[in-house]
Amino acid sequence: MDRDHNKALLLELQRAAGTGNDRCADCGNPDPEWASYKLGIFICLNCSGIHRNLPEISRVKSLRLDFWESNLIEFMKNHGNLWAKAKYEAKVPPYYYIPKSCDCLVLREQWIRAKYERGEFLDTQVCQDPCSAGSREGCLWKLRKGRRQFQKRQFLLSAREGVMKYFTKESKGPKAVISVESLNAMFQVDKIGHIHGLQITYTTDGQTRNLFVYHESGKEIVDWFNAIRAARYHYLRTTFPNVPEAEDAFAQGQVFIGRRDEGYEVRDDLPERVCVKKTKPAITLVTPVREFVFLCENDRKQREWMDALNGVITQL
Repeated sequence: MDRDHNKALLLELQRAAGTGNDRCADCGNPDPEWASYKLGIFICLNCSGIHRNLPEISRVKSLRLDFWESNLIEFMKNHGNLWAKAKYEAKVPPYYYIPKSCDCLVLREQWIRAKYERGEFLDTQVCQDPCSAGSREGCLWKLRKGRRQFQKRQFLLSAREGVMKYFTKESKGPKAVISVESLNAMFQVDKIGHIHGLQITYTTDGQTRNLFVYHESGKEIVDWFNAIRAARYHYLRTTFPNVPEAEDAFAQGQVFIGRRDEGYEVRDDLPERVCVKKTKPAITLVTPVREFVFLCENDRKQREWMDALNGVITQL
């Protein structure tokens, strides 16, 4: 009797309006069916697997399959996802990438560890300046050109100088000096063949170039990823001081395009709730982060651009 009664109370709490419990506290996935009874949050199956590796911080149970004692129900009632968000995400920097359910494991794991294990975003923490956060030095394993072989290379990122450099053992100076203005990064686990694989893109001489790197440490590679975002954010805030804080830490007018199986899609219509004054053919480019809307002069231009974009998404 208590088992069924407590399960009903728990499921009712998961659906309760104004609690944020109807979505995973860590990745936003809808209808989470697991919970951490040590943190008082509702989480999805995938995130629960990460929480299981943090027994000192979190303990998980299934909402439907496990027995919930009355004291745990009361604990969940007094906490919940919005409570946890206010505490553990109080000072998330604007450049820090908050992963979603479709993102790779290393991003989601380090986000969870940063929140609950390291307490990086607690209200007691001092917010790091984007310029200092965007400065980093260390070694990464870089894929050699034309070969499936990685070599250890020294990298230097300086938001103050607005550049990223990397060095080889043979060269006295940097092998490449990359402007932060065109610098972007995205995790490409399958493409690189490593669970911490990061693709760094930049533009030089009008052409897009790629660096494929990884690090053995999940924390280290995610720190590099967010350092690049911090450097980009510092560049944008310096170059475009009137841009609202909510803008993403990527250059205006630049959109990174990934593969279809990573959540990229091209549609020939407008997103819901989006209206335009002029009735022109539209293209919506869907990415894991947001949707970009473009208007074309005519149907022919729309089809040409859609074919080109679909070609990129399919070939990557």
